[in-house]
Amino acid sequence: MGCDNTILRMTRREFLAASAAASAGRAAPSSRRPNILLILTDDQGYGDLGIHGNDKIRTPNIDRLAREGVQFTQFHVSPVCSPTRSSLMTGRYNYRTGVVDTYLGRSMMYPEEVTLAEMLGAAGYQTGIFGKWHLGDNYPLRAIDQGFHRAVVHKGGGLGQPSAFPDGAGYFDPILLDDGAPRRHKGYVTDIFTDEALGFIESNRNRPFFAYVATNAPHTPLEIADTWVEPYRKAGLDEQTARIYGMVTNLDENIGRLLAKLNELGLEQDTIVVFLTDNGPQQRRYNAGMRGLKGSVYEGGIRVPCFFRWPRLARPGSRIDRLAAHIDLAPTLLEASGVPVPKDAAVDGRSLLPLMGGGEAVWPDRTLFFQWHRGDEPQPWRQCAARDQRWKLVDGKELYDLDNDPAESRDRAGENPAIVERLRRSYEDWFRDVSPARGWGPPRIQLGTRFENPAILTRQDWRGPRAAWDEDSLGYWEVEVGETAPYEVTVTAAPAKTGGEVRFRFNEVSSAQPLATGAGRVRLGPVTLPAGDGRIEVEIHGGSRPVGAHYVELRRLSR
Repeated sequence: MGCDNTILRMTRREFLAASAAASAGRAAPSSRRPNILLILTDDQGYGDLGIHGNDKIRTPNIDRLAREGVQFTQFHVSPVCSPTRSSLMTGRYNYRTGVVDTYLGRSMMYPEEVTLAEMLGAAGYQTGIFGKWHLGDNYPLRAIDQGFHRAVVHKGGGLGQPSAFPDGAGYFDPILLDDGAPRRHKGYVTDIFTDEALGFIESNRNRPFFAYVATNAPHTPLEIADTWVEPYRKAGLDEQTARIYGMVTNLDENIGRLLAKLNELGLEQDTIVVFLTDNGPQQRRYNAGMRGLKGSVYEGGIRVPCFFRWPRLARPGSRIDRLAAHIDLAPTLLEASGVPVPKDAAVDGRSLLPLMGGGEAVWPDRTLFFQWHRGDEPQPWRQCAARDQRWKLVDGKELYDLDNDPAESRDRAGENPAIVERLRRSYEDWFRDVSPARGWGPPRIQLGTRFENPAILTRQDWRGPRAAWDEDSLGYWEVEVGETAPYEVTVTAAPAKTGGEVRFRFNEVSSAQPLATGAGRVRLGPVTLPAGDGRIEVEIHGGSRPVGAHYVELRRLSR
């Protein structure tokens, strides 16, 4: 807390220039800044590791990483993925960044946010992301717009979702965005992301790098080769759990490949490796006795593994039980790299390095906050938690003593009214502080720029009261047209059961085209779009009521 509602008081250019200038005069603890390998998995719970007491799963490489580094045993994230990812990238609570949910335009991060990749890049790091970004699919919201020099990512929240390319949406041989351009890759998606990360590490072995490996496994759909699943079937696990554990074991093997590459290149001592997951498990399975799943603010939804291996500082096998969270990783990695965070960055987290130094750290208790629910705007007291080292208040009324009741089985609110009142006041202050002055509207997708042409709009980022992912949905996109220009508009929808019409509108500009029975693709244009802010609206007429498109491609034409 203690931050105002502005995104940043500096411009992006001023911030990065200040960061680079300041870091030039402050070296990391050796002649070379440490490399950073940040591994984030998707929907892998605290209990999906052998080292956390799961005797059914095989995760030898992640378990070894935990034993060789520091284990943060009380590490917390948001209940769902996009909010966690925005906090990791900025060190700020997700509500400040504009990210309130995972889809329908609610997972688009304000482009004014300055990311960990930008701050490290300004200090001379080569930056790469391999996997899941999930903070915006279009300019200026993409990973390549937010500080990553190299990016091999899927779109939206995952393969198989409406944002994915229709003919390459599976986990095998997917179409991915390679530095912004779609390209089909051969193989299994986790192997592909690892291969790309290995190439990036190899290419940058002689200079500091930041490699962000953010797998979409073991998120649904649970696609994995049977060779990984069969051992778990034979062990008697149900099909769903067997597939999840197979995906995790494949993931573990790929993490082993990354660790082996660091060893092969002689980079182990000079590389910080961080492993964590983005939220609790989606499906019911072993979760170390914690209450709740993904989407919940009980511990089972927000307490996750976090291992930090850095031979230069961290003591192998250390276990740290101080309360920590996603907002702490960016300031921790920046301090470890000798890259200062300008005060005007308004970071909410604190560096965890003092806890890893081996001595007695001064670590005042603090209250952390977690909240998530569906909807365009967060609502106070809905699906929220305020947590200090011992006590946790859920939804403003349930109180749990986590020192003595980690399973959150007994509500102690009636016995401790003063603690309830203290945490309620803290939450109220926090909610007011993180609510943006600009409101909760999404950032605008910018059309017609030299950075992205054509732009493809999907149901991932549309808005509106009927916006959803089913065939009957209808939504619109908030955009900015920088300069008046003609556009070719291509609309892709479900094949029409009867003849109809496709109607396109941007503010006062409209165009229409007949849609034949069985057709699912229509081209309109050229349509001249005037400069300014507005909404792209596309309606398919022909049924009982209009429905929306699956994809809308807008290609700016030469004058």
